[in-house]
Amino acid sequence: MADYQKSGLYKWAGDAENFDKEGPYIELVTSPNNPDGHRREAMVNRSQGLLIHDLAYYWPQYTPISSPSDHDLTLFTVSKSTGHAGMRIGWALVKDKGVAKKMTKFIEISTIGVSKDSQLRAAKVLKAVSDSCEHENSQYEESFFMYSYNIMSQRWKQLRTVVEAGDLFTLPQFSPAFCTFFGQETEPQPAFIWLKCEGDIEDCESLLREHKIISRSGKHFGASPKYVRISMLDTDETFIQLIDRLSAIQQGE
Repeated sequence: MADYQKSGLYKWAGDAENFDKEGPYIELVTSPNNPDGHRREAMVNRSQGLLIHDLAYYWPQYTPISSPSDHDLTLFTVSKSTGHAGMRIGWALVKDKGVAKKMTKFIEISTIGVSKDSQLRAAKVLKAVSDSCEHENSQYEESFFMYSYNIMSQRWKQLRTVVEAGDLFTLPQFSPAFCTFFGQETEPQPAFIWLKCEGDIEDCESLLREHKIISRSGKHFGASPKYVRISMLDTDETFIQLIDRLSAIQQGE
């Protein structure tokens, strides 16, 4: 975004964990984090800072909802909540009315407005999600979020079974927490796999590519190429292929 605006007022300063400069700053807090799926908090915590919370993955099928979002500026997107990425629709909750007006004007100038068709489709999708939650156990056997949670839970169990069957790969470990949305304790089950190749393998992406598994190297996320990110949100058929191919690698096939 800093490069896109080509402004002399702002520049990208890198990882907030390593930020040590004085003066005003804007910190982007992504929680749960992409790609590793862990919850994040603001790192810098200084008086002159502005915080933007990107909660694209803060939905109950991915992580326990510990509390309502109550930040100055919060970003959400339809693509991560329901999988409708093609609509290119997101929204922001902004406490400062003046900031909200500036954001609206920026969108108008840079995009000539947002597609009405996309807005109508997004509204229809979100209404269907809302209806499934309000009428669960009557019109709907289970809500959209419960259905999605069960699918993600099943997939993560299958994945961990395959990974733990050998010593070639490892996965992040997550701690369960009480989810206020479901009213029970749940465990994080991210939309992406943050997979690490152990031992002498230095380029995990290349290894997986040899076995027809598409991934994104950790080097694109400021991490070691021993890590890769893999989507957990593909079709059932594709996910089963992923599990089978990871299992074959573990068995040396």
